Amino acid sequence: MVLNRLRSLSPIDAVAGVVALAALAGVVWSPKLSNAVAKATGAVKPVQVSVDVVQLYSADPEQLLNSVREEAALNIVIRNQPAGRVSLVSVDDVTNSLTAVQHDGSVVLADAPATALPRHARFVMEAQAEIKPSGVVIGGTKLKVGVPVELEGRFYRLNGVVSGVMPL
Repeated sequence: MVLNRLRSLSPIDAVAGVVALAALAGVVWSPKLSNAVAKATGAVKPVQVSVDVVQLYSADPEQLLNSVREEAALNIVIRNQPAGRVSLVSVDDVTNSLTAVQHDGSVVLADAPATALPRHARFVMEAQAEIKPSGVVIGGTKLKVGVPVELEGRFYRLNGVVSGVMPL
């Protein structure tokens, strides 16, 4: 009787069965599930990440940086993969000052006019990450110095580069 039922199955039924098994495997091995397991087992530790945003063009850069500070958290996208929300520790303006060498050999430093040059900012954030032998993993994506990231808040979306990763 069972043999008759197996003979009545078509190749389409076999393909549907394989697709169902592949979908089940995708759910079991999904990054979100592995993140939940990592949190439950205590494999997730706090890390401090610094991201440098160069050439920050804004009509009012100070107002933008102040609004970022008020928000106190932002979304991070690593290698075009959303990695979650991180808390903001600090935002600093790291724009280089202008340097001029005088005729007598002395060096004069001056702040760059706000309208003359684009600003540079360093975002320092704290996130929960897995610490693995190959590096730090945030949201299922490896994060290392030099990796391009996007920082996104209510009023901005900025491209930057990771300049530091330090487990706490």
